[in-house]
Amino acid sequence: MTLTASETPAPSRPVPPPVRRGSVRRAWRTFSPYAYLAPFFTLFAAFGLFPLIYTAFVSLYRVELQTPGTMEWRGLGNYTALLGDEYFWTALRNTFTIGVLSTVPQLVMALGLAHLLNYRMRGRTFLRTAVLLPYATSVAAATLVFAQLFGRDFGLINYALGLVGVDPVDWQNGTVASQIAVSTVVIWRWTGYNALIYLAGMQSIPNELYEAAAMDGASRWRQFFHVTLPGLRPTILFTVIVSTIGATQLFGEPLLLEGSISGGISHQYQTLGLYMYEQGWGFFHLGRAAAIAWVMFLLIVVLVGVNALIARRRSRKEAGR
Repeated sequence: MTLTASETPAPSRPVPPPVRRGSVRRAWRTFSPYAYLAPFFTLFAAFGLFPLIYTAFVSLYRVELQTPGTMEWRGLGNYTALLGDEYFWTALRNTFTIGVLSTVPQLVMALGLAHLLNYRMRGRTFLRTAVLLPYATSVAAATLVFAQLFGRDFGLINYALGLVGVDPVDWQNGTVASQIAVSTVVIWRWTGYNALIYLAGMQSIPNELYEAAAMDGASRWRQFFHVTLPGLRPTILFTVIVSTIGATQLFGEPLLLEGSISGGISHQYQTLGLYMYEQGWGFFHLGRAAAIAWVMFLLIVVLVGVNALIARRRSRKEAGR
């Protein structure tokens, strides 16, 4: 008979709990949208939100371009100085008039052009591509060409006016004439772009509405006013808002028309963008330029809010009918 020593069992290690795949999937579904959106918000915070906040901070100080590290507290002094500057009010008035002269004809022409491109015709694809070519053209190149066309002595437009007995117009020194010249460049560049936006909106309108209107005896004009325009109302609101923002920030066209940051001899077509550039990089007042930038931002917010409020009231009135 043999005796064997009793074996002592080895200490058991704690077994980790099994990972539940369902909880991992639920966590991924919860946080994955934020992971996909994180790059956009990171770039927006770095290049959009931070400059906006820093500009508001600089607008409260006296900062000169030669010594950007030296900052003197002014509070709202830069803003009150703008209210007492006549050139600021001139630039604000010019921005409004040029915005109206360029936005209203531009959107009306774009709407009519989109209505024509919506019909079946030969070369429709080529025409839809061609209307976008002015938008793809460089602002500098387009403005320089139009500056030659609007020349006082040898401009093609004055030559055409002379053929019908109209005296030459000083397009660069006249107040109304220079604003019309700047607006013409804006209209030429953005009409095709807005026309394609309207065309996309028209193609989303159901054809059954047009067929029902045609069966009721409505002509094409009645179909346009009673079917197309109501269906394009959100698109029209979008283009009005975008055009308003673009008109408020207008800079390249008036700068290159004559090549002066003052907007003409008597500031007759100086916009808020040119006025900001003149204060910051012409007179080296960075604090005042930052204040102008924030005035432009607040002006855009107010104009966009007014447009949205008008559109909402119209939609409520139509819904209540």
